[in-house]
Amino acid sequence: MPGLHPVSRIDHLECSRCGRRRSANELAGLCDCGAPLLARYRLSPGEVSTRLLRDRPWDMWRYREVMPPGEPVTLGEGGTPLLLVRRLSREVGLEQLWIKEEGGNPTGSFKARGLSAAVTMAKHCGAPELAIPSAGNAGSALAAYGAAAGIPVHVFLPRDTPALFFEEARAYGSTVHAVEGTIRDCALALKEQGAGKGWFDVSTLKEPYRIEGKKTMGYEIAEQMEWSLPDWILYPTGGGTGLIGMVKAFEEMEALGWIGSARPRMVAVQAAGCAPIVRALDQGEDAASLWENPVTRAWGLRVPGPLGDRLILKGIRGSRGTAAAVTEEEMADGADLLARLEGVLACPEGGAGVAALRHLLQAGVIRRTEKVVLFNTGTGLKYLDNPLEVGRG
Repeated sequence: MPGLHPVSRIDHLECSRCGRRRSANELAGLCDCGAPLLARYRLSPGEVSTRLLRDRPWDMWRYREVMPPGEPVTLGEGGTPLLLVRRLSREVGLEQLWIKEEGGNPTGSFKARGLSAAVTMAKHCGAPELAIPSAGNAGSALAAYGAAAGIPVHVFLPRDTPALFFEEARAYGSTVHAVEGTIRDCALALKEQGAGKGWFDVSTLKEPYRIEGKKTMGYEIAEQMEWSLPDWILYPTGGGTGLIGMVKAFEEMEALGWIGSARPRMVAVQAAGCAPIVRALDQGEDAASLWENPVTRAWGLRVPGPLGDRLILKGIRGSRGTAAAVTEEEMADGADLLARLEGVLACPEGGAGVAALRHLLQAGVIRRTEKVVLFNTGTGLKYLDNPLEVGRG
């Protein structure tokens, strides 16, 4: 087994529920108690300076000290722009608004971050084959990074996923399986068809390193804002890896002495037709119950039972944040505003953030003087063949 990367300060993996520790130098799924594992690092103020970043490439691997070990399997992911959007700010009545534009990542979405990190560690630990249930973009990303790593990939997609996602994953050489139902049904099919075959499951939070890739969005926002943070971050939330990851990033940066104790208030943005986190938060629950018959054309938000529900809710409550659900029509209108006013061709999930912002401003939850960051999580190019279906189906 190769040794740990000399730059990475990784120390161990820790269960997010029971606290049990295990080695960070082997393939890992869930803890024996069924909860996700989190990577932990040796961090203290002054030991890693932000000056080290000055001469490094502007991609997510610039934060090597707090990334998984192993030689990166990279296609240039991360380093996405944080756009100050003045016209949209005026439209919604906010003084300072930014868009974190993730559509320029490899395979066109933020999923590239998590899958780059996961495949890096899978290759480092000798995984023979990889498999994933996906709503679309995660499958495309795993297919691409599996190809780059030379590891066979199996992608399980709901049968009603747009054909483009099937074609994209196949183009990278992956085996693609069509499944009736949602991403939850895809996960069940993967478990059944992969039994005894040695496939390593890189489902959301079933391995610990997709979080590590996604958390770099938080590091980048802090660096792009000169080591300060916004008042609010609105994040489209299906599986919730990015929200969980950014909360983790802020904790790590404070431990490094890069930022203080102030935190953005985190908002989970969901579709009205699939909003398990919104419902759980409204009802004061610590976990989210399964959302029956989820309906939305924002494929990344059609996650009826996120495995990370407890971590998402903890992150929201710990930051004094909230959650908001928006309709398909509102998503389409939000994406339309991003395109017409700012030149950002957004996916429906990106449009959902704009819609949620308008709701929260109108309700007085967010004040017009506060600093807000929205996410466009993927390129709208993948949705141009069905814009009316996405927005008004």
